[in-house]
Amino acid sequence: MTTKTEAAALHRIDEEDSNTSGNPSLMDVLEARLSRRNLLHVGLGTAGAAMLASLPACGGGSDGPTPITLGFNPVAKNKADAVTVPAGYTATVLYALGDPLTAATPAYRNDGTDTDFANRAGDHHDGMEFFPLNAAGTARDAAGSQRGILAVNHEAITDQFLHQAGVTARPRPAAEADKEVDAHGLSFVEVQQAGGRFAYRRDSAFNRRITPLTPIQLNGPARGSALLKTKYSPAGTQTRGTINNCGASVTPWGTYLTSEENWNGYFTRSATDDAARGGSAAPSVVSLVRYGKAQGASSRHGWETAGADDRYARWNISQTGTSADGSDDYRNEMNTYGYMLEVDPYDKGQAARKRTALGRFAHEMGVFGPARAGKPLAVYMGDDSRGEYIYKFVSAATWSDADANPANRITTGDKYLDNGKLYVAKFNADGSGQWIELTLGNATIAGYSRYRFADQADLLVNARLAADAVGATKMDRPEWCAVHPVTGEIYVTLTNNSNRKVEPSSSSQHQVDAVNPRSYTDAPTATSSSGNVNGHIVRLREAGNESGATTFTWDIYLFGAEAGMDPARINLSALNPENDFSSPDGIWFSRKTGLAFIQTDDGAYTDVTNCMMLVAKAGQVGDGAAQTINYQKADGSTLAVQTRVGARPTTQNLRRFLVGPVDCEITGITETPDGRTIFVNIQHPGESVAKADLADPSRYLSHWPGNAGYGAGGAAARPRSATIAISRNDGGLIAADGDDVLG
Repeated sequence: MTTKTEAAALHRIDEEDSNTSGNPSLMDVLEARLSRRNLLHVGLGTAGAAMLASLPACGGGSDGPTPITLGFNPVAKNKADAVTVPAGYTATVLYALGDPLTAATPAYRNDGTDTDFANRAGDHHDGMEFFPLNAAGTARDAAGSQRGILAVNHEAITDQFLHQAGVTARPRPAAEADKEVDAHGLSFVEVQQAGGRFAYRRDSAFNRRITPLTPIQLNGPARGSALLKTKYSPAGTQTRGTINNCGASVTPWGTYLTSEENWNGYFTRSATDDAARGGSAAPSVVSLVRYGKAQGASSRHGWETAGADDRYARWNISQTGTSADGSDDYRNEMNTYGYMLEVDPYDKGQAARKRTALGRFAHEMGVFGPARAGKPLAVYMGDDSRGEYIYKFVSAATWSDADANPANRITTGDKYLDNGKLYVAKFNADGSGQWIELTLGNATIAGYSRYRFADQADLLVNARLAADAVGATKMDRPEWCAVHPVTGEIYVTLTNNSNRKVEPSSSSQHQVDAVNPRSYTDAPTATSSSGNVNGHIVRLREAGNESGATTFTWDIYLFGAEAGMDPARINLSALNPENDFSSPDGIWFSRKTGLAFIQTDDGAYTDVTNCMMLVAKAGQVGDGAAQTINYQKADGSTLAVQTRVGARPTTQNLRRFLVGPVDCEITGITETPDGRTIFVNIQHPGESVAKADLADPSRYLSHWPGNAGYGAGGAAARPRSATIAISRNDGGLIAADGDDVLG
């Protein structure tokens, strides 16, 4: 990345801070309260969520509070083909692409000849959660830290490495298509600690895969809708599988909530499909175009060309049948994707459910707000595409603490996730915002001229169109969401947006605004085209700290940037070489320490460093100042964009913890309940290899984790996505200084 010369000092307003007393700030009080031994085991549940409201007016007590501080030396930026962690920490490979999930499945050869991916680890490990087990490995134990089930998303595939000689051109061989399909989906794999290190159990009864062919139940208001009827499920109540799963979270009742992100790319439409559906103004055509599937659009992998069998035909969503409702073809198949999916990792006998009440879009993540008795639950979600929106679902049912450990977990999900209100966010320049309910009771939605919604089910299936109607704020690719376990504030990563412009020249470009305020050139891939190259993280505080609130306040917690970039327009968070980063993607809070972990998926800083993970001690909304960015327009005039920047971090509260191998993304993170082991995913190392280079291992960009001694192939191995386990050599809490922080 080209280092820019520092420009003039930042122009700032509202810098007044007339309170010069020594009184503690809210975060000082929080830190003292969090570190006291009488608050051990506080997590994401009711007690932790309610802590903010119950804080005393002053500190005290005889149990010796210890301030929360980061307890590791920053990792330097690097381009090594390895996982680099701080001194005093050990990272071990736990579970990689192709690893067998049954005793009968052969070990992975990693030469493209392996088969039976329905019984192996899938590819592109992404979001995940740890579901604890008791010592015997027979049942859930909320405090179990030596044994548990890892639920892992397999977002996509690096297809060339799955086949011996690379990918065959279309029409695709059925054997290749079958392997690629099964390498998507989810894994549930038991892991156990022995001798201070975790390993996965190949023979566990909990092990299983969910693939794009697994039967899935459709739940919520859209269940049975005409828009969900297919040849596979004429009643519109079922579909097959899940695909392109990105972020994930755990529900308050102990199940796995995973997202379906860029699923549209897996389908194809014929070049004449618009006419078959009634023309370009037909509702189904408007919907398909809004969800990125114009007529003539090809599919990502060409699975529809692998044969006449139904499992291949489903990927062609052209209208080919004669029925009025789509029950004799797959014209509606794409409508059965794009939801949040709930699975009970402990119980294979319970059908997984797609929760249509949470809307349909490119779900990057869904995370719960605080669970408070007698209050509704909120799920915060981002739509990961340029110029898309941030959403919130609020349950109709109010939370009962008795549901934290229910007799039937998945039907508890029916109670909270099948009925409620879906909202979309609108951000105002003054730091306020509104949650706008997406309902046909809103006259703007009911009268929307671009698309006439038939009913609420139609609105949920086409949530993007409803959000368009009410003028929601277009964001810079909303990715992961996370909720601070004490303050309840919501953090959303906005990874980047090449279409963010000072002077948009088309409808596909987006004007800089208060919450998406940057547009500049710099990245190796964008040296002549401006945009939000390095991304940022926005945070929200609900009015009254209520999950059901319809208003909020916001600021920008962090701006990604190279340390040497212009501080007046780009490096607004004043990052330094020990904490600079680009393209934030994953964000997650430890429920044990309250520390934030930030992961990157970057192409803008990879000339300097591989993707990384940082650890932060987060502040609170409003701890910074308003700031103005001045842009010169083509006509010579100035465009002044005022934004709201969080307190500038230092190495004391933001530093780099991990750097991954070459050409990877760092994504997915979870921890054991005791906070002494974290699990992190290394996705698609060395993916950028052309088919022509496949036969020559010396041309691979990465050989990880084979070059780290894991699996077949050694130093010349084909690269593999994998889950790693990280622990402190002294057995302490991850990233925290000392052992007196939340237990």
